[in-house]
Amino acid sequence: MIRSLLLFALLAHTAPAQGEVSLCFTKSFPGSKPEFYKIDLTAAGNVEYREAPDEEPPLKFQLREAETAAIFELARKLDRLGRPLESGLKVARMGEKKYAWIEGGARREQTFNYSLDPDAQALQEWVERVAEAAVLFYDLERTVKYDRLGTYKMLLKIEASWDKRRLAGHALFLPLLDRVAKSTSYMNMARERAEYLAEVFRNPEAHVEKTSP
Repeated sequence: MIRSLLLFALLAHTAPAQGEVSLCFTKSFPGSKPEFYKIDLTAAGNVEYREAPDEEPPLKFQLREAETAAIFELARKLDRLGRPLESGLKVARMGEKKYAWIEGGARREQTFNYSLDPDAQALQEWVERVAEAAVLFYDLERTVKYDRLGTYKMLLKIEASWDKRRLAGHALFLPLLDRVAKSTSYMNMARERAEYLAEVFRNPEAHVEKTSP
């Protein structure tokens, strides 16, 4: 009897993990920057970003709840990535994209170049927003470390991306923004811009973006 109860408790505890859902997005486009990226996203909004298939450690950050919900909703509209995505049209190569829906032990994936499906196009826009945030983070990190005079220009680039609603998971930038804002090693205008962006990213609802999506 005791063994049966223990077994039942163990199964009850592990059952949710068996049904966990995640998404994986990769894009390979030689000649672009980056030429390859991979995004692993959990239903809790945890992101692992890589610019090489075996890159370790990955860049880890968190999407907002609304961002995560929008991405997973689009994937569900695409029949959990079961709906055919490739248009079949003879168009220029736009990068090989692979989407995967992982649920429990099952994995459904497909590869395509270009899709006419509005939901697939909307999903790709979200994927690119996540990737753009990661790329800009790496650029800012390098600038903060090795090109302090270029920090202000880099911050303006991030702000422009934000104004165009091109960033997802923008809280990723906060540690670097705070570092610049609090350090006298950077120009005053860079410090002020970093402080402003940190304020916006901490409370985006209080700030109206300049450009609609």
